[in-house]
Amino acid sequence: MRRRDLLTASAALAATPALATRASAGTPDGTAETGRHARVRTGFERLRASGYASLAGQRVGVISNPTGVTPDLGHIVDAMSGDGKVDMVAVFGPEHGFRGISQAGEGEDFYTDAKTGLPVYNAYNSSTTMAGHFSELNLDTVVFDIQEIGARFYTYIWTMYLALEAAAELGLRFVVLDRPNVLSAKDAHGPVLHPENSTFVGLKPIAQQYGMTVGELAGLFNDTFVPEATGGKRADLHVERMSGWKRRMRYSETGLPWVPPSPNMPTVATAEAYVGTCYFEATALSEGRGTTMPFQMVGAPGIDHRWQEALNALDLPGARFREAYFNPTFSKQAGKTCGGVELQITDVDRFDPIRTALVMILEQRRLFPQYGWRSQDGGSAYWLDKLSGNREVRLAVEAGAPVDDIVSLWQDDLAAFRTRRARHLLYS
Repeated sequence: MRRRDLLTASAALAATPALATRASAGTPDGTAETGRHARVRTGFERLRASGYASLAGQRVGVISNPTGVTPDLGHIVDAMSGDGKVDMVAVFGPEHGFRGISQAGEGEDFYTDAKTGLPVYNAYNSSTTMAGHFSELNLDTVVFDIQEIGARFYTYIWTMYLALEAAAELGLRFVVLDRPNVLSAKDAHGPVLHPENSTFVGLKPIAQQYGMTVGELAGLFNDTFVPEATGGKRADLHVERMSGWKRRMRYSETGLPWVPPSPNMPTVATAEAYVGTCYFEATALSEGRGTTMPFQMVGAPGIDHRWQEALNALDLPGARFREAYFNPTFSKQAGKTCGGVELQITDVDRFDPIRTALVMILEQRRLFPQYGWRSQDGGSAYWLDKLSGNREVRLAVEAGAPVDDIVSLWQDDLAAFRTRRARHLLYS
């Protein structure tokens, strides 16, 4: 290559990253270009491009967290509060808080945001408190913009549900600024929650991997579950749709920046494993919290190479296991040397996270039976029942049933959920 051609090519490559941070209307569907691929435009980007038309003349409260980012890594709350076109009066933070400072199972107390001067309220696991705040603030519209990952036990969707319920009771508009499902959303997978197992890691009967965007899920919630709780009322729901997103897309194909949606969700690979390996939260093993690879590093003191060897011998689709030793800095087994495995996803399209996690548990219990279940009350309130949503899954694991027999337990429930889900899909 001649020197002039080389310099021209280098300049073109150097300019490419800037394109990923700049929305453009120059493509047929309004997406921006990122190299050879069109970038997805989020619901917020389309809202901003409209001049915030759907929020005009309204007092607005926003539910968000660090994932409510703009393409240039600003935050939507900062952008709207500085724009002057939106009458934003308050912010609400879910689990981990609005700016993301709290650990698992924690919200945050009321404070005034130093950057915007807006009051910030706790929206974690509190429907009556949220409704009270909405009413006291005289809100007209509640906006939700959080990057979900697609797992039922990730609590942001239940904050959205409770806020929808409050909006329905008060007659408020509810606007969802849609974002991609981190996992492929081609279909739903896994057990469907049984109502007796309802907790804040699963309030309503949806599949463990529900295969919907938050905008789509809001529609299902608002049509199905909100009226059951409000005597037939529904929120005035509006979804600001994305453009350029397809159901088959993995997050890495969207061209959007990745911001960890919670402190123990550092990478997309973590999310892809988490929808299955979160089951280890229901055991005495460390699920890798307090390490740099949560939900991919799993183990406990006294576990050794035999677990890794047994798992690799099964040749599970899309997965391989490395013998691993680690010392968690907090959470279960903190300060102890743990032996176990590191889960590597080798082919995400073949990888079945829920089936893989069940095989891991079955092999662990066969080889290292000293590590059993955790329970909420030290007795019969098993966490696995809350996470899977189906008590029969735990009983089958305890019986040492083949994994395909366990998977068969939820197929009828899943088929019914898939039918319900299909009525609320917004994207091809």
